[in-house]
Amino acid sequence: MDRVRWTSFSVEVDGCQSPAPRFPERHREAILIPVDHISQKEEVRRFWQRRPCGSGHADAPEASAEYFSQVALRRDQLEPFIATYADFKSSRGEDVLEIGVGLGSDFVRFARAGARATGVDLTPRSVEMVTQRLALEGLTGVVRVADAEALPFVDDRFDVVYSWGVLHHTPSPEKAFSEALRVLRPGGRACIMVYARHSWVAFGLWARYGLLSGHPTRSLSDVVGSNMESVGTRAYTKAELRSAFGALADLQIEQVATPYDARVAGPFASLTGSQLGWFTVVRGRKPHG
Repeated sequence: MDRVRWTSFSVEVDGCQSPAPRFPERHREAILIPVDHISQKEEVRRFWQRRPCGSGHADAPEASAEYFSQVALRRDQLEPFIATYADFKSSRGEDVLEIGVGLGSDFVRFARAGARATGVDLTPRSVEMVTQRLALEGLTGVVRVADAEALPFVDDRFDVVYSWGVLHHTPSPEKAFSEALRVLRPGGRACIMVYARHSWVAFGLWARYGLLSGHPTRSLSDVVGSNMESVGTRAYTKAELRSAFGALADLQIEQVATPYDARVAGPFASLTGSQLGWFTVVRGRKPHG
């Protein structure tokens, strides 16, 4: 699915963080019929195994240097603010964990900065491709398959725990949030981005799959979970994130304006700025003691 048209507005699907339904409209009714009763987590795994985040950004041979270059370039064009939040340069000499490496665009930036980088992903395909990417650049890092809800690391293991647009896809994001904080060292910093429920993108999904489909009582959570990327995707309010990450010191929860907002709302997106942005970034430090 490289291009999908919505009734009230059009959206080009550029990668994992573009607002578009998981399946073309002509297939949706059939796919809603349960066929093989796989678990939600396995369905999520299969979704991202088929199409790693950002893979739609490249047309060069898969896993080639040019392929990864194209993926990284498009990511920087769409989300140039990532570097500000990730703060790659400050990670030199630190133990960094990225949860959900995708195609490794952020992971290699930690490695280039001199971090002792560890990455996990639910899908073997992403792990294989990021391992190849490290080899192409001559970088050192450890990448392995793991479940964000049960990280295979001891408590207080990492100086930095980073995850960008991943944890809202796991069936129990709250478990993943707790795991991220468990493996973070006292004094270490967390940077986690998840989708925002009160956003232009979520409102657009509701307009298309609620209001215009004759189901105006459907909730924002319902339409996001049913129509955004892999099954069960969650979107959060700032209050919910404050509750989930309240143990962090210097807690900052910031909604971020994205190009995806304008694809839904057009010029209205510029009027609201970050207030209805699709991304919410959580940052803070694990207290000592």
